[in-house]
Amino acid sequence: MQRRWIFPGLTDVATLGRLSREADVSDFLASLLLKRDVATGTEAEAYLKPRLRALCDPGLLPEMDVAVARILRAMDHRERVVLYGDYDVDGITSLAILARFFKACGLDVPCFLPSRAEEGYGLSDAGVERCLEMHSPQLLLAVDCGTTSAKEIASLRRRSVDVIVLDHHEPALERPDCTALVNPKCGVGFHYLCSAGVVFKFAHAILKARPVESLDLREFLDLVALATVADIVPLVEENRIFVSHGLRQMEKTRWAGLAALRRVADVASPIKAGDISFRMGPRINAAGRLGPAMEALQLLLVDDPTDAARLAGGLDAHNRERQSVERQVVRDAEDWVSKSFKPGVHASIVAGSRDWHIGVLGVVASRIMRLYHRPTFVIGFDESGLGKGSGRSIEGLPLVAMLRECAGHLEKFGGHDMAAGISLKESSLAAFREAFEASAKAISNEEILTPCLRLDFELGLGDINSSVLEEQDLLEPFGNSNSQPIMFSRAIAPAGEPRIMKEKHLRMELQCGRRRVPAVFFNAPVNALPRPPWDIAYTLDWNVWQGRAEPQLRIVEVRHAE
Repeated sequence: MQRRWIFPGLTDVATLGRLSREADVSDFLASLLLKRDVATGTEAEAYLKPRLRALCDPGLLPEMDVAVARILRAMDHRERVVLYGDYDVDGITSLAILARFFKACGLDVPCFLPSRAEEGYGLSDAGVERCLEMHSPQLLLAVDCGTTSAKEIASLRRRSVDVIVLDHHEPALERPDCTALVNPKCGVGFHYLCSAGVVFKFAHAILKARPVESLDLREFLDLVALATVADIVPLVEENRIFVSHGLRQMEKTRWAGLAALRRVADVASPIKAGDISFRMGPRINAAGRLGPAMEALQLLLVDDPTDAARLAGGLDAHNRERQSVERQVVRDAEDWVSKSFKPGVHASIVAGSRDWHIGVLGVVASRIMRLYHRPTFVIGFDESGLGKGSGRSIEGLPLVAMLRECAGHLEKFGGHDMAAGISLKESSLAAFREAFEASAKAISNEEILTPCLRLDFELGLGDINSSVLEEQDLLEPFGNSNSQPIMFSRAIAPAGEPRIMKEKHLRMELQCGRRRVPAVFFNAPVNALPRPPWDIAYTLDWNVWQGRAEPQLRIVEVRHAE
């Protein structure tokens, strides 16, 4: 869909000058900081130089004191404790942090991951039964799940199993009867944390209550960063601190599995958030998408480099298989949507089939959502007619709130505003599609349903140099709620014929006056480019070749110059 370009508004010259002086930065960087609501020199210092000492007291999270007291009692009495997690990057990483942390505290705690296909997400009846058979816990820590599992937790309590929930998903109306529900969305502040962030603060709170000599929590920050970026939570406030320090820690990680994962994903230094999003995270997710997720957890728990290399190689193979399965489901789903979706009529997309592998539905839903700019659910049904689906949404249409309006057609649902999971029967698909569409239409409007490209700053090609790119890089890490700035330039022409790569990408030099700058355009409309001159929207990146680094434009969109 063609996006509407939204140009940056006029910046107050006095405000820009004051911030530039207070923060001792250029007007270019000051302008980008103002767009991030950084308005004073003090705020700029905190933003540009995130410090660990700025982390808040972990006791500010809801029910943290109760959770700490209960786990300390379990440690003192050598109770049987089990960690029950989720099979995505956040869940797996959170379990690895806790398992390694407790081991350093002198307590070996087993981990349990449900099977996506047979047991589904979170504290399902089948998953809980298998966990109890394997481990017979007295205390169960539900990690990255459990907030909406009132029925399952009540069943555990009837069997004399206490439950601590460490989670970040949206709460339901009914609070589960657990010993402690440590979820930032149940309190004030910290709503942006993923479960790994909650787990890190839980570990911090335990150490404050009972210090352990030689245990350095900073060594876990690379795992926290891995989960925070992969779970696409906002990179603001403490998340920005976690990821900034975590990426640096990842360069010197003490975890053999993380080092092996980096090698197999071919991630060079310096490690960027994008390397987690597109290289490392998908390989961890691949295990749980197509088979048991335990292989990914073992990678993050292993200490032997040889075993780590073997496990990382296995995940890489799973990822290639996942990509093949995903391509087939994407083709089928796009074919269904092209025949069934009418942009001027529909405010949502709900697609389902018995032929779609449930392990890739989230990735496919993301692709469909971006392609059509609509909240999207993609559902796979088994032979019995039971379906599991993943949803992704657009800004302004919160999924969980919309799903509450459709709850009568669902067996189970949960998640965030922008990503959610559902279970439903095939016989309910049509009714759910109709109810979800009604919910989307009730809270959407033309502006929300029109895809936009928000531009941050205008540059002339002559302004692009290494200094500008170095200043931009001070805003990293980039991700959700801290996107890489999108620049734009006017009346640009290609210097010669663009070179086509892999039938869908372009490499070229762009020219304005005497200045030429290299550019790449991934997934370009190769046979449908407008006639030059162009207005171009792009991000600035480094092109590293044979030891030299120079600025390169990564084109986002091109239109005929206006």
